[in-house]
Amino acid sequence: MCARFFLFSPDAEIMKLFHMVNFPRIAPRYNIAPSQPVLAISHDHHGFNVSHFQWGLIPGWSKNLAPGHAMINARSETASIKPAFKNAFRYRRCLIPANGFYEWKSTGNRSRQAMCIRLKDEPLFAMAGIWEQWQSPDGTELETCSVLTTAANTLLETIHPRMPVILRPNQFGRWLSSETTPTPQLERLLQTFPAEEMQIFPVSSYVNKVTHDSPECIVPTQEQKTLF
Repeated sequence: MCARFFLFSPDAEIMKLFHMVNFPRIAPRYNIAPSQPVLAISHDHHGFNVSHFQWGLIPGWSKNLAPGHAMINARSETASIKPAFKNAFRYRRCLIPANGFYEWKSTGNRSRQAMCIRLKDEPLFAMAGIWEQWQSPDGTELETCSVLTTAANTLLETIHPRMPVILRPNQFGRWLSSETTPTPQLERLLQTFPAEEMQIFPVSSYVNKVTHDSPECIVPTQEQKTLF
């Protein structure tokens, strides 16, 4: 699962990772939450496109906004066949840059410890995403997205059974190209990222509140201990 993440890399680092010539200036974000705009990179005949999609996919055939609240993630194993995701999986894929994401670990007695997950050697990476365009009855258009998830690796499985799909740079082109990559090949890209290349550490409950969006969210702290 991925329900919060962060992106604070300088624009130049994002441009370098995705081999982009132009890139709009963005503000650092340390606590990106569902329903908020997320930076996403897609591709068409003209090259790379940089967009802000609302996090929580709304299928094009939906009559209202309701599905978005429940569709921040899509299971990679079934996205190509699920009615809500299959068209986006086939025609509208994207990369969602991140420096890391959060998960909450149960510590007993109904309490949870916020955990920060990052890559060991790569400060910036890309999660696999899909996006959709939805039009309201009054003609208003809204572009939304979901993060694809897969089975958690051995580092994360004790916290949550799912984790976001993280793609390597040499996979970006195949993931974004809807014309040249058959669905079976796309599905083979959606693997669990190796545990040995990731790190996890506790952070304070400051991150629990969505309105808190500062570097304090990712400062390591001591893990809370339960009395039971």
